[in-house]
Amino acid sequence: MTAIQHLRETPPHRQAVGWSAEEYVCWSRMQAEAGQALDAIVRRKELERRAGGGMFCWGVGNAPAVMTSALARLGQPVAAVFSVMKSRPKAIDLRPGRTVAWRRYVDANGAVRALPPHVLVTSRADGATGPKERHFALMCWSDRPLAIERGVPFDPTAYRNAGRTGAPVGASQVTALLRRTSQGEGEAGYEANIRAWLVDSYWVRLTDPVECPADLDGIDALTDGSVAEWRSFVDGVRGPIDRPEHAPSHAGLLI
Repeated sequence: MTAIQHLRETPPHRQAVGWSAEEYVCWSRMQAEAGQALDAIVRRKELERRAGGGMFCWGVGNAPAVMTSALARLGQPVAAVFSVMKSRPKAIDLRPGRTVAWRRYVDANGAVRALPPHVLVTSRADGATGPKERHFALMCWSDRPLAIERGVPFDPTAYRNAGRTGAPVGASQVTALLRRTSQGEGEAGYEANIRAWLVDSYWVRLTDPVECPADLDGIDALTDGSVAEWRSFVDGVRGPIDRPEHAPSHAGLLI
């Protein structure tokens, strides 16, 4: 059974008429990041999902595909498939000098909003040219506990990049919005290790970073903790957000 066959049951809040679950897929390759091993990140995201009634955010390094905001505004269902990278994590992701937590995002209409209070998206604080001013995230929903599953194949050759050019999936693309165009080559190079749905604004730009405690002290001890402990921890890391949200701006639209 393929990853897409597993995703055919549409969650109640994403029901639509006349669509195919095979049409759009957001595929992201995952690995250790911001000083946390992948297994620990998944356990942390499961706490976040539980605290958010199924909703969680997964940080990614690249900007959204051009048509993402349009799909979000239309409510077009988009499956999210996460696959473990074949390459080993980079040393800078395993041991970043500094780590930040992101507190706001630009929604599909261009408004700057606070991330939900249960969400904790982190990244290394510094890029190649200095402090990072932006990061990105997939806004996801799942009614199943998050865990790395094995044995569900995902064949990226069955897809092309969604959009005008329809280019093949590039080897360097870590996160991509795809549209199914064929049955693939029959040899799935990856597994669908985590499966979910995109919700809200789907794939967003993050803003308003705040530096985290060194190595996010105490976070690993919380990955098996309670929802209440998780919410308290997130609040402590993110701190108060007292600046007003901004009205939509054409400059901030992710379309």
